[in-house]
Amino acid sequence: MIFRTILVPFDGSKASRKALDKAIQIASSDPAIRLDVINVLQFPTLVVGEAMIAAPASMQKEYYDASEELLQEAKALLDPLPNPTKTILEDGQPAETILSYAEQNGVDLIVIGSRGLGNIRSFVLGSVSHNVVQHAKVPVLVVK
Repeated sequence: MIFRTILVPFDGSKASRKALDKAIQIASSDPAIRLDVINVLQFPTLVVGEAMIAAPASMQKEYYDASEELLQEAKALLDPLPNPTKTILEDGQPAETILSYAEQNGVDLIVIGSRGLGNIRSFVLGSVSHNVVQHAKVPVLVVK
């Protein structure tokens, strides 16, 4: 199968770095492959009873700035590629946002790390990677 657009969720974790390296390796085989790197920003919220409390604006700015730095790091790794590349910052639930982006942008392959930086999520395969594998309509390569 020939892939034309590869999506790599990138959160700066060791596994996401390995996934990006693998995607770069795959993309290097054909300069027509487009490589999209997405960072999904999920602002922390506190649920108390029926109320949901959002993070203060100052904390949200810190999260946004950290995500921008991660994408700059990814761009630096993508620069040597002759391939078309794109970095995307989205906010929302990570798995849902990744799947939605993949569907809306004609992604042929998702290359994802087995575990991200999430605290509770890291106890299993990774709830994000597991959810993406279970619900993606395209092939998913999970990199350990």
